[in-house]
Amino acid sequence: MPPRRLVETRLLWRRFDLSGMFDAKEFLKTLTHLPGVYRMINAGDEVIYVGKAGDLKKRVASYFQKNLPSPRTRMMVSQIVRIETTVTRSEGEALLLENNFIKQLMPRYNVLFRDDKSYPYIMLSGDEFSCLAFHRGSQQKSNRYYGPFPNSVAVRESIQLLQKVFRLRTCENSVFSNRSRPCLQYQIERCTAPCVGYISEQNYRRDVEHAALFLEGREQQVLDDLSACMTAAATDQNYELAAIYRDRMQSLRQVQARQFVSDFRSGDADVVVCVTSSGLMCVNLVMIRGGRHVGDRSYFPRNTDDCEPQAVLQAFLQQHYMQQPVPPLIITGVELEPDGLEEILSERAGKKVQISSYAGGDRRVWLKMAETNAELALGQHLAQKATQEGRLQALREALELPESLARIECFDISHTMGEATVASCVVFDQGTMQSSQYRRYNIEGITPGDDYAAMRVALTRRYTKIASGEGRVPDLIFIDGGRGQLGVAGEVLQEVGLPGILLVGIAKGEERRPGLEQMIFPDREDALQLPKDNPGLHLLQQIRDEAHRFAITGHRGRRAKALVTSSLEDIAGVGARRRQKLLTRFGGLSGVMKASTDELAQVEGISQTLAQTIYEALH
Repeated sequence: MPPRRLVETRLLWRRFDLSGMFDAKEFLKTLTHLPGVYRMINAGDEVIYVGKAGDLKKRVASYFQKNLPSPRTRMMVSQIVRIETTVTRSEGEALLLENNFIKQLMPRYNVLFRDDKSYPYIMLSGDEFSCLAFHRGSQQKSNRYYGPFPNSVAVRESIQLLQKVFRLRTCENSVFSNRSRPCLQYQIERCTAPCVGYISEQNYRRDVEHAALFLEGREQQVLDDLSACMTAAATDQNYELAAIYRDRMQSLRQVQARQFVSDFRSGDADVVVCVTSSGLMCVNLVMIRGGRHVGDRSYFPRNTDDCEPQAVLQAFLQQHYMQQPVPPLIITGVELEPDGLEEILSERAGKKVQISSYAGGDRRVWLKMAETNAELALGQHLAQKATQEGRLQALREALELPESLARIECFDISHTMGEATVASCVVFDQGTMQSSQYRRYNIEGITPGDDYAAMRVALTRRYTKIASGEGRVPDLIFIDGGRGQLGVAGEVLQEVGLPGILLVGIAKGEERRPGLEQMIFPDREDALQLPKDNPGLHLLQQIRDEAHRFAITGHRGRRAKALVTSSLEDIAGVGARRRQKLLTRFGGLSGVMKASTDELAQVEGISQTLAQTIYEALH
């Protein structure tokens, strides 16, 4: 449900007493009892906490009691120099606005969760012969969607299972409408070949409905229908068809035997738990759809020092379900503060949403599973963090870098004979690769193959913005190249006003073999080569390889796009509309190139003469 228009802020105050401290009494005198959002700000004009309230005056006043129980809260309150408030028309609007502020401002005293991409779904298209497909993004009313699933692996495994049991097509419409004989999926008994009429529309629709019932958790109804079909086929002495239904029933029963199915069938559910170890916390989300476990996902929140697990769970529910679909039941296993979240989520979802701490029956099994998943994920995360911290420390020692060094950026250039040049920038920070901060730069206006000029363009575009305050300044920059590229990097940093950043060039070793890389420094004549078993070298290789991968991926995508566009755009008489029809009809440029003149002429708007021209231009 889209958020309603918010009432603009009417209260913006700055009150100090004679000692320079925040004057809470004076501020609270004029604060309203309406719902809204408050933002606490420190002396550096930094928002340190964002909260929501059904009654702003009561909520804000609770922070200025004499005996605050939490050291974390006392520390936060001691830093406040002003509070800003925004009044809203309901607590639900306040929750939406609070979530937007948290994502935008990233306050240091709010528990923060990573803003993930949207969850994937299984889609049954609304075509005459429905297509079974993976889907992520906006949804159309003509199609049916099942999920969400926690990750793409869970979706693809489910699609493979549905193909095996119900044999639905998974091909694109452009391929489906142009088949003259069955594809490999039919040969391996994963499709009934509706593209060439090997199954009637009625029978195919029945298979689609069985798949839909299975995805809804009503597999017993599917088994009953299949049993009836098997009996009818056997009565008609159509034993081959009866055997097909028998095999489907056996496959379906095997699926049931592999998975624990819950006895609460009132709807879907999410199970959310929080565990803590060595000062870190992990929230695990187990997703149950149709009573079946479809997977889980672990989250590692930030700013959790001195936080209780209940507070972290509360923050997770507020932040996560403002962005993601809400199931009718959320099981936490622990009591949370009654802050009206159930009513807010129910309003947003358009259905009753229950947040339950009851842990009896099957719920105990789900909660134990979620706790085990969280403990395993936290153990892996701690082990990886220890490994990465050890590698970073080894790199600091090897390069004689300061202990404060934490953020590293690395650049690489990729092209083919100077064509479609792409520069990549990857970021290592907080002990891991920060993929959301990666950037690619399409390089234009240089001599093809001039890596120095390409590096200059990329670095200038990157660090001109950072020098103006848009982004964080790195502690160290790796340049994948020799002394020439390193010299260019030094010149660029001088020009943009960031001369203090450490620069290191990574030169390929003898025969470009891993482990023989040499590190080049602007102020040293001799290069440094670390031992092959040095953990710092392993971190350097990881960052360098990631920059290389990211650059190549961008280059290949750009080159492929240029190939498709230029190959057809260069043909006289083929405009944007005809080009799109050709690509859609044959499923891409390779399909167009394989098509005969007569097949090309069957496309709307393509005459026999133009078809001949296209064929000759592509061969």
